[in-house]
Amino acid sequence: MKQELAGKVAAITGAASGIGLECARALISEGAEVALIDRAADSLTRICAELGPQAFPLVVDLTNTESVATMMPQILKTFGKLDIFHANAGAYIGGDVVEGDPDAWDRMLNLNVNAAFRSVHAVLPHMVERQSGDIIMTSSIAGLVPVAWEPIYTASKFAVQAFVHTVRRQVMKHGIRVGAVAPGPVVTALISDWPKAKLEETIAAGGLMEASEVAEAVIFMLSRPRNVTIRDLVILPHSTDL
Repeated sequence: MKQELAGKVAAITGAASGIGLECARALISEGAEVALIDRAADSLTRICAELGPQAFPLVVDLTNTESVATMMPQILKTFGKLDIFHANAGAYIGGDVVEGDPDAWDRMLNLNVNAAFRSVHAVLPHMVERQSGDIIMTSSIAGLVPVAWEPIYTASKFAVQAFVHTVRRQVMKHGIRVGAVAPGPVVTALISDWPKAKLEETIAAGGLMEASEVAEAVIFMLSRPRNVTIRDLVILPHSTDL
């Protein structure tokens, strides 16, 4: 296999499962060393043992500001640099607003928006100093096409899109690329609260993707020549009507 990213150091949040884990696998296969960031310590230890010496477990609670403050120092202590940061961690809530739980919304918004922005802020000074870097944020098709079933989640991903588009223009002068990968429905734990009938119907119709397919899209974004930025990459199941 041609290792497009050999010698690069990457860090991925929400890396203990789903899209984050598959992106870690893909980056390692492309020659990168990867810090897998999550708060699930036991899962991280087991996963990194399976992935091999290019994988480093980094336990961080992204909703805790003191914990986030330890993230970049640990990365630099281990690797000495950071080339790629993938702000992937997130949560999902769907359903009617009238029946929703605002406290649950707050927890999801804190992770999807505040924690994601804070984590990017934590890595930017290093990338600015080096005048190089890649930042990818896991957005969603819901960040481009409002999805009636998931208004709060949609709002969080619209915020991510706005952040990507504005930060990209601020930091491109420093040689830093910023982009969003925006998947449609993916088979991950985030859709565990879908109604059973809706989930079964979607699977039967081919309306869900595998996390590994999103990881392939991320590798495409990262492996473009430095004069090319993939600002948004939308990846959808073929049968979707979004």
